[in-house]
This record gives sequence, C-alpha cells and structure tokens, in this order.
Amino acid sequence: MGSWQPLFAFIAAILIAYVVVLWLGAAVWVYRDVRERTRDGWTQFVSVALVVVFSLPGLVLYLMMRPRETMLEAYERRLETEALMGDLPDRRTCPGCQRPTRPEYLLCPYCRTGLRQACTNCKQPLELTWIACPYCGAQGPQQIMVPSTPATAPYAPPSAVPIPTSPSAQPTQRTSP
Repeated sequence: MGSWQPLFAFIAAILIAYVVVLWLGAAVWVYRDVRERTRDGWTQFVSVALVVVFSLPGLVLYLMMRPRETMLEAYERRLETEALMGDLPDRRTCPGCQRPTRPEYLLCPYCRTGLRQACTNCKQPLELTWIACPYCGAQGPQQIMVPSTPATAPYAPPSAVPIPTSPSAQPTQRTSP
C-alpha cells in the first residue's frame, strides 16, 4: 500500500504542472493576441487579467469578447477599400438639386443649373473652374456676365411710358333716361 502514495503524488505533481503550464500559456497567448488586436492598454490589461484570475473560463470569455480582426487585418481592409474606391468612376451630382448628372452635361436636366461650359474652340465640356481647355489648349470657361440695360437707351420708369389704347377699349358713357 505504501507504493501507491509516491505514484499518486507523482501523477498529481504532473497534473498540477500541466495545469500551471496551460494557465501560463493561455495568459501569454491572450497577451500576444490582444496586443495584435488593439492598442488600448486598459483592454489589454482586462483581457490578460480575465485569464490570470479565472483561467479557462476567463479564456472563453476573452474569446467571446475579443475584437474580430487584428489591427493588421483592419489596415489591409482599409487599404483595399481605398483602392476599390479609387477605381470607381466619379459619381457627379448637381449642386442645385443633388440629382445624378453625367460628365458631358453642360446643364442639369432637372433644374437647369450650369454644370460646365462648352469650349469656344473645340466645344468640349469644361469645368467652370478650369483656366484652360485640356483638349485643345484654348482659354478656359469665360465668366458669363449678365448684360445690364444698354447704355444708349435711357431709363424710363414704367409710369412714363404711354399705354396704347384702342377705341373699343375705352369706357363708354351711359346717358341716363
């Protein structure tokens, strides 16, 4: 009967060592994993503390609550998204009504807002902010000036202009019986 006690103590020591190594390994793995997933020191501390204090149940809690992707994966996803967005064609909208327009439109077909101006030389549509035509090199869009009243015609207020009347439009006078 005395031979079973040393064997039992040896097996217990191996099991305890196994549990301690498993516990420390889980804590180190969580520490490394959480550092790849977030820069927040508080989150890193709480994640490691969960495993150190609660062992395997803490590891299960960490696995349920950890960020879905690593910082490297998030960065690569953002780069991929930016690259895809760069490949998309420009989506133009009218500044007046916010409806979609095409690059060749000079006016918005919905609200008639001026979008571009035709080149005076090659008739290509030019952005209003360009200073030169990229197609032919001519001077860019001219500022459209709204003409005022001609300088040769004097200003006459509306009441001074005679209104032509026809004989049928004049009121008739009635005579009383």
